[in-house]
Amino acid sequence: MTIKNRSSFLQHVAKQLGRERKVDKIERPQWTVKPQYRVLRDATEDELVAVLEEQCKEIHTNFLLTNQANLSKTIEQTAKKYKAKSIVSASGERVEKFELDKTYEKLASDGIEIHLWDEANGQENITIAEKADIGITFSDITLAESGTVTLFNDKYNGRSISLLPQYYIAIIPKSTIVPRMTQATEKIHQRNKSGQAVSSCVSFITGPSNSADIEMNLIVGVHGPVGATYILVEDL
Repeated sequence: MTIKNRSSFLQHVAKQLGRERKVDKIERPQWTVKPQYRVLRDATEDELVAVLEEQCKEIHTNFLLTNQANLSKTIEQTAKKYKAKSIVSASGERVEKFELDKTYEKLASDGIEIHLWDEANGQENITIAEKADIGITFSDITLAESGTVTLFNDKYNGRSISLLPQYYIAIIPKSTIVPRMTQATEKIHQRNKSGQAVSSCVSFITGPSNSADIEMNLIVGVHGPVGATYILVEDL
């Protein structure tokens, strides 16, 4: 990507601000007080799970606790609850790791249409997601305090999976839980700093879509999934 006229643009902005343009590297300030790190700082993993479960009540999200052996059954029961006829899911190695390939085979034999996100299919993925009853993704980082799942959108995990279907299911490995946004952004920063690949699009999703713009009345399911279920997997 080529940035044209960058220097002249920044020079113009500095002039309008009435100061010289800063060209030296800006050092990150060192704060003496960091309250953002104190929230849930000493919480154990199980305590964070309890915080997440409680927060799910506030964000109108179903919370289910299961393990690797019962994950398939839990997904099947959730699909039945939502009366699903079609599912669009993230693909990649985690599908096999969590044995969702077998789960999807079982659901397909029951008459449910299954589509795994495939970059090669391009726009077709989005068209299928628009019509799907359920979208399923894995959470990469999970924020206990706000009940937020973080998705690293890539060729296996398009944004449309969590945005367009009528219902959304997030599979949450227990190891992905952190206290809050502070730790989530820190993890992303460290990944980038160490040279690991970081998605160009990171989505933060907190339950089903909702809005209280009109007279402060909360309406769930305004511009996305009308319902959401978080399935936390205890053991990997």
